[in-house]
Formats: sequence, structure tokens, C-alpha cells
Amino acid sequence: MIKKFIRKILGVKNQADQAEPSKNDSKSKGKHKPKVLHADEHGIDPAMVSNNAIRVTQTLQEHGFKAFIVGGAVRDLLLGIKPKDFDVATNATPEQVKRLFRRAFIIGRRFQIVHVMFGQDLIEVTTFRGAAKTDAPTDEHGRVLRDNTFGEQHEDAARRDFTVNAMYYDPASQTVLDYHGGIADVRKKVLRIIGVPELRYREDPVRMLRVVRFAAKLQFSIDQETRKPITVMAPLINNVPSARVFDEMLKLLTSGHAMACLQQLRKEGLHHGLMPLLDVVLEQPLGERFVTLALANTDERVRQGKTVSPGFLFASLFWHQVLEKWEAYKAAGELTIPALHLAADDVLNTQTDTLAVQRKIGSDMRDIWAMQPRFEKRVGKAPFKLIENSRLRAGFDFLLLRCASGEIDAEIGEWWTAFIEADEEERVRLISVKPKGKANDNEGPKKRRPRRSNRRRPKAADAD
Repeated sequence: MIKKFIRKILGVKNQADQAEPSKNDSKSKGKHKPKVLHADEHGIDPAMVSNNAIRVTQTLQEHGFKAFIVGGAVRDLLLGIKPKDFDVATNATPEQVKRLFRRAFIIGRRFQIVHVMFGQDLIEVTTFRGAAKTDAPTDEHGRVLRDNTFGEQHEDAARRDFTVNAMYYDPASQTVLDYHGGIADVRKKVLRIIGVPELRYREDPVRMLRVVRFAAKLQFSIDQETRKPITVMAPLINNVPSARVFDEMLKLLTSGHAMACLQQLRKEGLHHGLMPLLDVVLEQPLGERFVTLALANTDERVRQGKTVSPGFLFASLFWHQVLEKWEAYKAAGELTIPALHLAADDVLNTQTDTLAVQRKIGSDMRDIWAMQPRFEKRVGKAPFKLIENSRLRAGFDFLLLRCASGEIDAEIGEWWTAFIEADEEERVRLISVKPKGKANDNEGPKKRRPRRSNRRRPKAADAD
């Protein structure tokens, strides 16, 4: 009652007024009128909708604003999939949104958005975007650099990338607004870009990576007109800030369909410049098996709702590049550990330029790689020191991948599995048993080199 009274005093329209546009509005926006689907038509289960997303839309609506759950969350709800993230679109400006929530933060340069926090849960709120301005700042390739233009809901729908991502769901009325035939494309399992594909890809080349990710994740086909320009326009990805490319690649690899995404990238010619050596790795039997196992492991963790370590994932993808350089440095005379560090430096420096691998992730990758030679040492106190390492689990899982792929003897993984699970007495016994396999650091003290003779080596002239 109090909220209704406040709305009446302030002259704020209620939710019913928002849902039913005036006759004048209908005349001016008739051609932009969306298809409205009710609960019995779209079949969305309200129980799958985030309570926090509902709180955000409800709060905005109670203060006189339009507010809808939008984008991929609506698409997933229509497919009967519980969305991982929920985004909200509104006609409130970022500043107006921020004032309504205790923990809200305005972020973004290219287009300002608001992050509303509920504990660890994040709801992303965007203001309806207006029609793209012809004078919006772009680079020489046509990529839009900054565009904080706000507008009407139908303009916002036209600015979204694919038809299946341009639908709006109101939890209060349980209706879906569809401006571009997204419902039909969801049912046909087709990805179709909104507008002229070439122009949309120039505006934001990351859309080419997104269409690949959605196609692989959802098992949708790509509309022919949407796909046609990708091969020619793929080099535009190199013009995108590397941090954005890294974020998109991380989403792609943690989608639960990582290998399918990489295969789709190669099929569309989009992998060049992102992971240029991936083709080389996948052409090598051991490399292909290792990467396949790593990505299958990641996909399984995603399906089980477990967390995925980006450091472990990228350490796996780039391991065979490190391995190749490691062997080269050792062959050139470097000792084992320094050679590994040099190889890691080479690979990370190259990939940081391309993908902007974050410092924390790069550090995790180094730790995982640096632990691998230590697993070879199974004598004395070395194993006991290693199991105290805070990164043991990641390094050990990485070791098991190497064993499973056939890169190293499976016996090493079996020994460490037994050692980690054993009690103190059993660990002592395991160390006392001589490991099987090729010679390594476990075979006792090395033989001393014979002392050099003090006699002067003959010069070339004395050799006769």
C-alpha cells in the first residue's frame, strides 16, 4: 500500500501502465512492436529464474522503470537450461540504477553498465542502448570504440548480436517480448545475426568468436548469411584489445564444450593469432591426446558444477609448446630446471602479447609446469616436501594427464597416487622401494667424475 501511495504522489506509472503502451505510443512505434508470448506459449519455468534477478527487476519496476531479464538467460530458459548468469535491461540510466541498490558499481568505457551485487552473486544491469550513431568514435577498421547512447527498447533489441539473444522476459507478468524472431530461431536451433553481418562484425569482431561459442555450446547451426563473411573478416580479431579476446576465449573454453569450440574455431578460420601453434600440437599424436584429455576433463567439471582453474586449463593448452622448448634448451646444454623456466618464459611472453594472460593465471601456469620435474624425484625428503606444496593438487592432476596421454610412464602417476593417499609408515616404505622404469634421480648417488689430470693438455702443435 505504501509503495502504491508513493507512486501515486510522484506520478509514477505502475507496472500495468508499463505493459500497456498508450495509443499515441502505439502509432509511433507500431512497426517496432514485439511479438508477446505468455507463459502458456513460451513455457519458461519460473523456478529456474534467479531470485536476485527478480529482485532487481522488481525494484526497478517499483520505481517506475521498465526492467526485463534479457539475452542469454532468456534463451537458456526457453531451452529448459538453468542459466549460469542473469542480465537485466532497463530504461533507467546507470546513475539511476546505482542509487537504488546498496552494492552497485558502474563499470565500462565502451558502454557503461552496472554490477549489482548480492553476496557473491552478480547481476549485470544495462540501460537500453539507442540506435548506433554514425559519428560514434571508431578505429580505422570500423570497430566502435565508445558508444554510451541510450534509447528505446526496440533500439536496444536491434543493437544485440543474435536473434536468440534479443528477447526480454518480465518475471512479474511472465511474458517474453521478441523483436527479431528469436523464438522461431531457438526452436529451429539456428544462430542468426541481427542486421548486416559484415557491418556487425566490423563494429565488434568478438561477435565472430561468440557465434562459434554459441554454436558449439548450444549445438545450433549457423545461418549461412551469418557465417559467410567470417573467413574473410577473421583477421579483424587481431585488432581487438587482447584482454577482451582473453575473456572471450576463457568463456569459450569453460563453456562445457571446449573441444567442440576449438574445432569450430579451426573450421571457421578463427584460431590464427589466438592459438597459432594449436594446429601444430593437434597434429602430433601425443599433443592431440593430451589436449583432448585436458579439455574433456574441463568439460566434465563444468557439467558437474565444479570450478575450473583457468591456470590449469591454459597450462594444459600450452604445455607441448613448453615441452618442445624445454627439450631444445636442455639439448643446448642448459640444466633441467633453468631450461624449464626459460621455456616457460618464451611461451608466456608470446601468449601474453596475443591473449593478455592475466598475471595471476600466468603465475599459476608457471607453478604447475615447475612442479613436473619434482615428481621425478622420489627419494629422500623430496616427496615429503612436495606434498606440502599448496599447488600440489593442480600439479598432480597435470602429472596424471601426462601419464594418461602416454607422455611419461604411467608408473610415476601410480606411485604418486599411492604416496599421497598413504599414511606416514607406508610413505616411508614406498620411498625405500626402487621405482621401476628408466634411470632417474631415484637410482642413488651419482658416480663421481674422474678427477682431471693436472698434466697440461697437448696443444695442436704437440699432437703429433
